[in-house]
Amino acid sequence: MESLIIDATEDSPQINFDLQSNQFTISGKSRPENTGKFFAPVLSWFDNFEKMLAAQQHNNQKMVFVFKLDYFNSISAKYIADIIMILKELAMKGYNIEIKWHYPKFDDDMLEVGREFSDMVEMNFDFIAY
Repeated sequence: MESLIIDATEDSPQINFDLQSNQFTISGKSRPENTGKFFAPVLSWFDNFEKMLAAQQHNNQKMVFVFKLDYFNSISAKYIADIIMILKELAMKGYNIEIKWHYPKFDDDMLEVGREFSDMVEMNFDFIAY
């Protein structure tokens, strides 16, 4: 399995899921014209990632998932929620998952959305203002 790298555009976020460092980042703006088409390879990657983890001997190595989004539309929010639900499932299987939710310092809405996602999956996020 390979890392997943998707360069950011004006309307879509950067995806950098680095298997070597165990840091997985989604950053930038997410308002792609065809949101489903954009996120399809991301969700497919997670399917393969889960299979890879299941095939390996279980280890407790920390996997850090970083969400550093300046903006996302409501359709993107659904896919972000799907990803966070996958992370919850992995945590419930005993994997060491850490979620870092970065938000612009004065963007209370982005902080609140992160808190809502955290509450939704009943997981603690690290909230980091920048």
